[in-house]
Amino acid sequence: MFHIDPSDPTPAEAQIVRTVRSAVGAGLLTAGQAMPTVRQLAVDLRVGANAVARAYAELERQRVLETVGGVGTVVRASPEAIRREELYDELCALEDTFLRQAAELGFSLNDVIIHLHGRRTP
Repeated sequence: MFHIDPSDPTPAEAQIVRTVRSAVGAGLLTAGQAMPTVRQLAVDLRVGANAVARAYAELERQRVLETVGGVGTVVRASPEAIRREELYDELCALEDTFLRQAAELGFSLNDVIIHLHGRRTP
């Protein structure tokens, strides 16, 4: 299920994070499902254990994985949570583009807020 592309210049740990997030988002990994140990995944992917440990730590920080005493690392997030987060990321990118273009047209952030507030539907 997990794959590292050695020709990809992206660091192995970032590829692991991306792969796990994608697998959870696609429903291939489900909440409560056990993850391979750091050592086992490192062997399977032919990467250093430190890269896997850093990826797992980042995924825990993102609340995608969690460490459960006596069990190991398990999936914490649901596909819906991952998709929602990705949608928020996309929304932020759209906002950045919109605000940059509004500024190029001479509108301030306050102008934009006032305009958007006027467009709200009850």
